[in-house]
Amino acid sequence: MASDFFYPNTGGVEEHIFNLSQCLIKRGHKVIVLTHSYGDRVGIRYLTAGLKVYYLPIRVFYAQCVLPTMICNIALIRNILIRECIEIVHGHSAFSVLCHEVCIIGKLMGLKTVFTDHSLFGFADTSAVLTNKYLQICLSEIDHCICVSHTGKENTVLRAKVQAHKVSVIPNAVDAFSFIPDPCQRDQKFITIVIVSRLVYRKGVNLMAAVIADMCPRYPNLRFIIGGDGPKMWLLQEVREKIGCQESVRLLGSLKHSEVRNVLVKGDIFLNTSLTEAYCMAIVEAAACGLKVVSTKVGGIPEVLPESMIYLTEPNVGSLVRGIEKAITDIKEGNIMCPFKCNRLVREMYSWMDITKRTEIVYDRILLNKNKPLGQQLRSYLNSGVWPFLLVISLMYILLQLTERIYKRKYIDKARDLRL
Repeated sequence: MASDFFYPNTGGVEEHIFNLSQCLIKRGHKVIVLTHSYGDRVGIRYLTAGLKVYYLPIRVFYAQCVLPTMICNIALIRNILIRECIEIVHGHSAFSVLCHEVCIIGKLMGLKTVFTDHSLFGFADTSAVLTNKYLQICLSEIDHCICVSHTGKENTVLRAKVQAHKVSVIPNAVDAFSFIPDPCQRDQKFITIVIVSRLVYRKGVNLMAAVIADMCPRYPNLRFIIGGDGPKMWLLQEVREKIGCQESVRLLGSLKHSEVRNVLVKGDIFLNTSLTEAYCMAIVEAAACGLKVVSTKVGGIPEVLPESMIYLTEPNVGSLVRGIEKAITDIKEGNIMCPFKCNRLVREMYSWMDITKRTEIVYDRILLNKNKPLGQQLRSYLNSGVWPFLLVISLMYILLQLTERIYKRKYIDKARDLRL
């Protein structure tokens, strides 16, 4: 598993890599994780079930991603792949530079490569155009892609020009046993709306602030609990001060993942205001805790939960307010599903072991693929239309051959497998 995003950083990608790795280990596979260093966490660490993590001594350049040099880490990554007897490189997240570097190096070494896309991108703004072209180049020689929703698959096929038959849809999952409902934690005097999200633009913080400003003065018995941090925190603080609702709006700041369940069980309604989303893990966790879910109808969100468990709205203030009011009415009239039944349904729909078995099918399929010689790989990269990148791939191949001469494969000690 290769990605810039892993623990101790928290997020959906990090949780996906960790849980998928744990289930693969349970099913008898050997799994290691490659990521960059986090503060003083450098070197090799062992996590639950003996999961081996290489925190590579590479500096972070921007937004938890390393600098895309493509050539500076070749010797180190090659040594690890040989030392650990790796057969498949599985990269995660289109934002991760390290993921793409390891996949390209692995492909040049004759390994099989898989890429999982966790995000949706647009096609209009400059950053999206550049990211899409970079992704198209990096996925030119990938053996298989995995997307977390059917909407995500369409998006990846269009922006990265990957052939549709090389893309599978395997959703995220949630450990429903870690999100057991506890209705006793709810305050019966108030209707509590919980929001747990990174406070960034694409999570719809502007909509979130406008909904709070609209509803708090009109509903004295309404309370908001907001967990998460980000550059848009100031907007919520400003709205809270402006309408004088400090008691109605609690800002908890950054939360550890282990603390999320204790916040969710205090709520009656979970609000998601995302402007774009491939698959929203937060609404699944909220549904597992028995909350009514009100969410914007964007990206892959309509695919995640059945209609009986979610109120879908348009990404505007009026529609979100109407969705919340409908949920409040249903709660007051007792038109709600048993929280423990919700948890059981989520457990049946999204299981990490089921996701792992589906991922194994992809692994088994790509192991049958024949390795291409360098010439055919260069032709694949040329189809992206960025011919100077062929010079980068050629240089990477030459450096790999040079490294093979200096640090011969036969002299690299094989790592011992830790069995717990």
